[in-house]
Amino acid sequence: MGLRLPDRWLWDFWLAVRGEEYHVFYLQAPRSLGDPDLRHRSATVGHAVSLDLHQWTVLSDALQPGEQGSWDDVATWTGSIIEHDDRWYLFYTGTSQAEDGRIQRVGLATSTDLIEWERYGPAPLIEADGRWYERLGSSAWPEEAWRDPWVTKIGDRFHALITARSIEGPVDGRGVIGHAVSQDLVSWQVGPPLSEPGHFGHLEVPQLVGFDDRFLLVFSCDADRVSAQRRATLMTGPRNAVYVAPASDPTGPYAVADAIEGLPDHLYSGRLVQGPDGDWVWLAFIEHDRTGAFVGELSDPVPYPWSDSGGDSPRS
Repeated sequence: MGLRLPDRWLWDFWLAVRGEEYHVFYLQAPRSLGDPDLRHRSATVGHAVSLDLHQWTVLSDALQPGEQGSWDDVATWTGSIIEHDDRWYLFYTGTSQAEDGRIQRVGLATSTDLIEWERYGPAPLIEADGRWYERLGSSAWPEEAWRDPWVTKIGDRFHALITARSIEGPVDGRGVIGHAVSQDLVSWQVGPPLSEPGHFGHLEVPQLVGFDDRFLLVFSCDADRVSAQRRATLMTGPRNAVYVAPASDPTGPYAVADAIEGLPDHLYSGRLVQGPDGDWVWLAFIEHDRTGAFVGELSDPVPYPWSDSGGDSPRS
């Protein structure tokens, strides 16, 4: 059945699990815009809940853009949620009108019930550090990429994996997984990237999933942002795709050069989720139909792996 909003498109999303409930938080924008390419500057964060990942009940919206003049007054974009000390922390991407939405930063909202959210302070928490990451104007790239934070706890510290761009490498292949660490989810220290540049212009909506003896990085990249270096290795042209790449350690390095496509190309921004029966499945947003028209809906679960090619099973 998936989740279709009659009056809004739905695309990137992330989940929080509370007991038997799956809470999905998703980017949404009015279908009345007409052109789906306009949705990014009209994005808010919607919220729905399910017990089976098939049937969803829509709840009140979680987050809107900030007040005019704030650092996130254009739109609220992709993030992740983690629970700590009986509080939920929602990390999200924001952009500002003052910079024409071209500089991305990471902010925080918190909640005790996953329903009512309060922004943490008037400023973003994590910003790109020019020692390692490309800043706006330092290349021909049209934006300062620093978005889609995936926050997880590894050992005694919290780690944020972030869609970013390196200061090194060919301009069309500088996409990397940015990295920041924290002891308390509020104060963050930015460090060097966890992957090497060269293969993609950006690695969107990252997710880290653990295996028995290794880890898997999930990310997405549209066809137009696949680098010339990677294109030269392909038998056919690139597609909009969800990718998976291996890592022997949760803090990298991630073998992005070895990334393979993990889902059919009409599905994008995929996440691996452990379903109520314990099996792992993909969720993704349905990007287009057979005619190529934009759809903007949440898919039903897709078995992992989606084909019969076999593969390892991740763990929580």
